[in-house]
Amino acid sequence: MESVSEYRYVIANFEPRFEAAVHYYITKPSVVGKPHSIIAAFAFLALGFGMLGLTAEAQPPVAAPTQGDESSETKIPVPRDLQKILSAGTVPKSLEQLRLLEQQFGKISEAAKLCTVSIKIGQAQGCGVIIDGGGKVLTAAHVAMRPNKPATVILANGRQLKAMTLGLNKNVDAGMLQISAGQNEGVEWPHATLGDSSKLARGMWCIATGHPSGFDQARGVVTRVGRIARVNRSALRTDCALIGGDSGGPLFDLSGNLIAIHSRIGNDVEENLHIPIDNYRNSWDRLAAGDSWGALPGFRPVLGVQGNSRVEEAVIDVVRPSSAAKKAGIREGDIIKEFGDRKITDFQSLKAAVAETMPGENVRVRGQRDGRPVFFRVVIGRGE
Repeated sequence: MESVSEYRYVIANFEPRFEAAVHYYITKPSVVGKPHSIIAAFAFLALGFGMLGLTAEAQPPVAAPTQGDESSETKIPVPRDLQKILSAGTVPKSLEQLRLLEQQFGKISEAAKLCTVSIKIGQAQGCGVIIDGGGKVLTAAHVAMRPNKPATVILANGRQLKAMTLGLNKNVDAGMLQISAGQNEGVEWPHATLGDSSKLARGMWCIATGHPSGFDQARGVVTRVGRIARVNRSALRTDCALIGGDSGGPLFDLSGNLIAIHSRIGNDVEENLHIPIDNYRNSWDRLAAGDSWGALPGFRPVLGVQGNSRVEEAVIDVVRPSSAAKKAGIREGDIIKEFGDRKITDFQSLKAAVAETMPGENVRVRGQRDGRPVFFRVVIGRGE
């Protein structure tokens, strides 16, 4: 990979071309009233900012952080000339405004990459963001999978930290982790400033960070710039270009406030859904306590078997064709004894254990067939 100085050279030589293109496309309309070419150019520059400074030095309250907490690390003062662009989501009207906007994106990117983390749970991986000095991390529920699961949190400099999953609100795909204590010599972790998603509107600019396709220390945290295309209480849609591996990462506004968490990557890389931050704020206590509830449409875990809940053992009566159970080799008449780390006593307890997993999760299952032990590896299926 090229050196940092080479990346600076690329960015510096790109700037005059970028400005010339913007001068022509500044008023070209699109679905949210933005010039597509400006967005592409910003995304290029922001990616460059994300590649600079490839190392970050690492740095438990239960209550949710308050908006504008002075100890937070991502809040960036907004220049007066950008105030309207921040609040109304308008486009720059001059080259000077454009330069200010570019500088603002760069400052937010530098602050955000210190608290943007990669998360590994078993073989699965995603992203998250540290939200307080004690090491709480917000992510997507489908990244966290279930409560009380060991996880590895990876900082931008490659340092790996032990963590544990906490609560999940599957109704909106919100999840939380806790970095285990004693890993930072009593120093607070760098963390994001909690924003307010109730004030968001269509057209507002936003900055997404994450680890597309997984953690890569040589590349570092990647920044994408875009605008909000749709707002409702359970989800935002933006045109920030995200791909697999970005799920659970943070979305910031122009002031560096955390406004959402990446949830579902769309079929088009520029149509992605994010969980508004107020969903975390409103259920903070339950998430921090390790509660798990709800079901996200399209993420319902399915094993594909039927049984009788009135029988004292988890006897499999029906295995559906092409189901997760069928692919794993489970047969009718098998008795399930363990599902992951849970003891199974009857079919109802098997249903409860499956409900705690996430689609795509790889689960070890112990059963009994004709009086002999059998073992399976089940990749959990997905139902609507």
